[in-house]
This record gives sequence, structure tokens and C-alpha cells, in this order.
Amino acid sequence: MTKSTRYLALDVFRGATVCLMIVVNSPGEWGVQYGPLQHAAWHGFTLTDLVFPSFLFAVGNAMAFVMERFAEQSDRVFWKKIIKRTFLIFMIGFLLSWFPFFDFQTGEFRSLATTRIPGVLQRIAFCYAIASILGHYCTRVQLAVTSVGLLLGYWVVVYSLGTGDPYSLTGFVGNTIDRYLLGDSHLYTGEGRPFDPEGVLSTIPAVVNVILGYFTGIYIRARGNTYEAIAKLMIAGAVLVLSGFWWDLFFPFNKKIWSSSFVLLTAGLDMMVLAVLVFVIEIKNFRRWTYFFEVFGRNPLIIYALSGVLITVFYLVKIDGQSVLGFVYGFFLHFMSPAHASFVFAVVFMLVNWSVGYLMDRKKIYIKV
Repeated sequence: MTKSTRYLALDVFRGATVCLMIVVNSPGEWGVQYGPLQHAAWHGFTLTDLVFPSFLFAVGNAMAFVMERFAEQSDRVFWKKIIKRTFLIFMIGFLLSWFPFFDFQTGEFRSLATTRIPGVLQRIAFCYAIASILGHYCTRVQLAVTSVGLLLGYWVVVYSLGTGDPYSLTGFVGNTIDRYLLGDSHLYTGEGRPFDPEGVLSTIPAVVNVILGYFTGIYIRARGNTYEAIAKLMIAGAVLVLSGFWWDLFFPFNKKIWSSSFVLLTAGLDMMVLAVLVFVIEIKNFRRWTYFFEVFGRNPLIIYALSGVLITVFYLVKIDGQSVLGFVYGFFLHFMSPAHASFVFAVVFMLVNWSVGYLMDRKKIYIKV
């Protein structure tokens, strides 16, 4: 029998993920951050590369608590909820890309013709929708087989349809698809050319991060807080990590094209981290430190969206001709190196967002979509 208890460890995992997402997305200056707080340039893996897949994994954890309720409802109710939530999450992400909507220098609204369409929340929306539909209509065996098929199928498509080096920036077939479907003006250009790390094709393997999070949530609820359950979860995570390293020999770890080996590595690490959290929080009942992350975990989407709005405002608002971000970062530079100052700014900015979340929690304001 599946347990209905809400696990604090899952909430802390989600909150810690949001906390780290804000820190890595909000440095005082790009390019000077500590190595672990930068994405791998292309192939490879850093701590920062674990953040986004962990958020998707947490989405899957949360699904484990709602899919049973969906099974008791009509298909009409199920589809209404999935479509509504997918649309809202996608639109919040798209509006964050368009924000601040108005160009104060030209006095005109920012053109939608050059607004980026893909993004972090947009990918979360589609991964949530696809994983929910599969979870609703498939048995667990079918869902597991589908997950394997998605990872293998993605590898075959990328390898067989790519040009030159199929895993390179110029050879990745997903970029060709994005440029055809969305157009260059709607894609990220941070690589020096139109290329979106949250593109259409690379969203397919990211669905498996959600599904593996879903399976993990089901397992934890079903097996409870036992040493055996934690040990098996650790072993499962280790198997995925080792499998990811084996696949890396043929399909390298790469967040920007979301390689199949990257999925196994990140999901395995997430399982192991969650196993440790369940052991510390649920079994050993060591909870004095958890509230800080609970604040993020209780309003994760809104706090993440708020951080995106605030960092843009910090760029736009000027103090003596200098942006708020530059002013605060410059203050820290008087006392420390650029890397230290960039990190301190990111932590301070994260704490500003935490303070908003804290006030919301004190007021019992929880915004769900």
C-alpha cells in the first residue's frame, strides 16, 4: 500500500535545487565564477550542470503524489489540469524572456519577433506534460521501456542525422530543427550563434529525468523510511551513474544537447542525494537545518520566476549611471577578488529572494499553478 505522507526530504531536495539555481544564474559577473558554478563549456560536467536536471527530477517526485488522484478522475479532468498547468508554466517562462516588455531607450514595446521562445520553464512545462501523460496511460513497465526507448532513440537520431561531428555545436541536428521550426531570432545566442540549450529535440531525453524522479517518488512512498529502502535507492543511483559513465564513452556528457549519458548521470546523482536526505531527515530525524530550504520548496516556481524578474530589474535600474547589479558587485570588489565578489553577490541575491519566500510562508501564501 502506498503511503500518503508528504516527505520533508523531497521538499528540502526541491528547495535546495531552487536555491542553487538562483545562485548559479545570478553571478555578479559572468565568466569569473568559481569553476563548479560555471557550466561545462561543451562536453563535460560541473555541479552547475546538475541543477536543471535536478529540478526536473523534483517535478517527477511531486508527480508521485498526484498521479493516483488523476487515476481516480475522468480523462476530461486529467487533460484539463495538465493542459492548464503546462500552459501557465510555459507562459511564465516566455514572459520572463520578454520581460521587461518595454524598451525604455526607444520608448517602444520589445518586439515579440526577437523574443526567445525556448527556456528553462518552457522545458519544464513540456517535460511535465509528456511525463504526466505517459504516467497516466502507461503501466510502470511500459513507462520504463518507453524511457529506455527515448534515450536510445534520441542517441540514434542525433548520431545518424547530425553532420560532421554529430555531438558538436555545428553538427548537432537539434539545432537545425530549432532553426527551422522557431527561427534564429527566437533562439538563444550565448554560444556566439543561434543555438538553444533548451531546444525542441533535446527536450525529449529530458523527459526521462522527470520519469526517473517519478519512479523514485513512488519507491520512497511505497517502501517507507527503512535502511533497506535507502540502500537500494543508493545502489540504483550508483548503477545509473556508472551506466552514464559507460555511455559517456560513446555519447559524451553534455548538458547543452542533453545527451542520454547526461540523463543517467544526473538522475543517478539525484537518487543518491535524495537517499542521503531521506536518511538524515526522515530516519535520523535531524531537521533543525531544513527550514531554510523548505522556504524555497514551498513556492518554488514563483520564487524562481521572481529571481528572473529581480535580476533583470537590477540590470535596468541605475545608481549614478551604473546598474544596481554593477553597483553592488563593485562594492564587493573593493574587498575581494572578482570570483569571490561574484559569488557573494549571488548569495546575497539568493537571500533577497529567500526573504520574499519567508514572508510568503509566514503569511501562509502558497501559489500553485
